[in-house]
Amino acid sequence: MNTRRRMIIIGIGIIGLAYAVVFKHYNVCVYLLGIIGYFIWSQYREGTVFLATQSFHKQDYEKTAKLLSEIKNPDNLRKGRRNFYEFMKGNLALKNDNIEEAEYHFQLASRLPWRRDNEKGMVLINLANINLRKKEYDRVKTYLDLTDKLALTHRQSDIVAKIREDVKKYN
Repeated sequence: MNTRRRMIIIGIGIIGLAYAVVFKHYNVCVYLLGIIGYFIWSQYREGTVFLATQSFHKQDYEKTAKLLSEIKNPDNLRKGRRNFYEFMKGNLALKNDNIEEAEYHFQLASRLPWRRDNEKGMVLINLANINLRKKEYDRVKTYLDLTDKLALTHRQSDIVAKIREDVKKYN
């Protein structure tokens, strides 16, 4: 749910809360306060990351960037959302050829917990590619060594092998 819709629901909840207080329906007040509290919590802890993830998978990068820009303070996001936020910001920066910003976001994403190894593997592969572009081969090897500890998909393993071959060419 995007920020605007959350605010509309909170506004409706406040109107309903005022109605319930005026007509002394205190049991309804408790439910409305819970709903309002949840939407406020979800705005700061969840943000619009889920919607951005969906548009990212559909390769609608403009919408993804717009949804991510609605998040004012990504430090407030919970770790399960922050990692995807940083991953998508890194990919958007790469798409715009802003390598330094992409590396920054991927570095942050690599330090956050991931549920699956292949997700963290994608972050490390991106970091290895960025450092391959920057011709920092020692860092590339370090990132690739970290991927060896993860359970990667077959496609990711092929990418890692290809990067290793590229590094051998330059050393």
